[in-house]
Amino acid sequence: MPSLVEVLRKTEAFLGARGIPQPRREAELLLGHALGLSRMDVYLQFEKPLSEPELIAVRPLVARRGRREPLHWILGTIGFYEHDDFIVRPGVLVPRPDTEALVIEALKLIPEDSDAPFFVADVGAGTGVVGLSIAAARPAVRLFAVDLSDAALANTRENVAMLGLDKRVAVLQGSLLEPIPDNRNIDIVVSNPPYVASATLDTLEPEVRAHEPRLALDGGTDGLAIYRALIPAAAQRARVGVLVEIGHDQGQAVAELFTQAGLTDVTVHQDLGRRDRVVSGRRASPAT
Repeated sequence: MPSLVEVLRKTEAFLGARGIPQPRREAELLLGHALGLSRMDVYLQFEKPLSEPELIAVRPLVARRGRREPLHWILGTIGFYEHDDFIVRPGVLVPRPDTEALVIEALKLIPEDSDAPFFVADVGAGTGVVGLSIAAARPAVRLFAVDLSDAALANTRENVAMLGLDKRVAVLQGSLLEPIPDNRNIDIVVSNPPYVASATLDTLEPEVRAHEPRLALDGGTDGLAIYRALIPAAAQRARVGVLVEIGHDQGQAVAELFTQAGLTDVTVHQDLGRRDRVVSGRRASPAT
C-alpha cells in the first residue's frame, strides 16, 4: 500500500502539471478532506499506508481539481471573515478574501451596542457570506439576503442554518431590491455584484470561465451594468448608506454613480492588497 506522503507527492505533481498555482497546498487540502485529516495531521501521518478504500476516496477529488473545478466546491467549505466553515456549493460563486473589505466597511456604519433593529439588504447574496458575516457580528442586524439564483438561495439558507441565524434573516428571490416589500425599512444596502466586463470573461482562469456562474460575474459591456440599476434604487431606499464591491479599476466610475444618485461622503476603500475594492456613500439626509 502506498504511504500518505507518496500519494501526496503524486497528487502535487498531477496538479502542478495541470496549472494549479499552489499544487502542494492544494494536494494537502484534498487529501486531508478525503481522509478526514487536518493539514497538520497530514504531516504527522506521512508514513501512514493508505488502503484501497482510502485511495478510492482520494482519486475523484483529485480528478475534479485536475479539471480545474474550484477547490472550495470540492472541499465544500471556505473560511471568510471570522468564520472558518461557510458552506460553498457547486454552481455558486466562491467567496474571495478581498470581499472581506466590504464586510469591514459595512460594520463601521452599524452601531455595536444598539438594541434597535438595524436592517441590512445583501443584494446578490450568493453563498450569503457577506450579509451573514455582518449579521453574526452585530446582533441588532436583521438581514434581507437577495439573489436570483436557486442554487445561491439554497446555499445561503444552508449557511443561515449553520450559523443559527434563522430568526434574523429572510432569504428572498428576485432582482436587486424588488423582493423586499416597499414598507420594509432598509438601513444599509451591501452588494458584491457582477462587475467583470463581458469581453474579458473568457480570459479569466479556468476555474472562473469554465465553472463559476456567469450570472454572478458578467457586468455587461463595461462591467458597470448592474451598478447603474442598483445604486439609484439603493440610494432611494437605504436610510443610512450604500456599499458595493468593485473591480480594482472601477473606483472613479462607481463613485460618480454614487454621487449622481445623491449619496454623500462617497469614498473608495482599498482591500488588504491596497487595491480599490469598495465604494461607500451615505444618504444625504436621514430617511423617515
